[in-house]
Amino acid sequence: MTTTGFDLDMTLIDSRPGIKAVYDQIVAESGAAIDTGLVVSRLGPPLEWELANWLPEADVRHWADRYRELYPTIALDLVQALPGAHEAVEAARSRGRTIVITAKHGPNAVLHLERLGIKVDEVFGQAWREGKADVLRAEGAATYVGDHIHDMEAAQSSGAFGVGVATGPCTADELTAAGAGIVLDGLGQLARWFDSARRDVV
Repeated sequence: MTTTGFDLDMTLIDSRPGIKAVYDQIVAESGAAIDTGLVVSRLGPPLEWELANWLPEADVRHWADRYRELYPTIALDLVQALPGAHEAVEAARSRGRTIVITAKHGPNAVLHLERLGIKVDEVFGQAWREGKADVLRAEGAATYVGDHIHDMEAAQSSGAFGVGVATGPCTADELTAAGAGIVLDGLGQLARWFDSARRDVV
């Protein structure tokens, strides 16, 4: 059975408004000088990595936990699926198993998918770069779809075919340089790519 993996933030969903709102609340509670606009312009790495840019190391764990606590009540209603997300996942499901591998807290990722009606077989949260590669390898994924250079590096490292989508912080050239086998403008092109791709790739 063919397994296709998807990243979540800025691949399947535009989470920027929700994430910014949660960071704004963290600023209000902590008094930290966090440029929340800059934060959402470079989504991808784990939460703790971003918070470490703005907070003392000793405080990062506390505010990461607080962020994840606030997230469901603040962020969910502000986040929408990116154009073509439902169709892309259904196209992958018609060919086999679909999984989401994301740096986001797994339970919050599941809440987004359930609210937006995006149906996948399994969600793997808090995975980044090498962690994503480990999941792709363990799940035998043939394809990984993502918007970040580290998604493409994970695909390449695992032996999966990397499909870049230029909907996040990384340009098409950056995704290609990171190992993407193909870069699409958005998920609306994925179903057509599946139809035209070689059987042994997908």
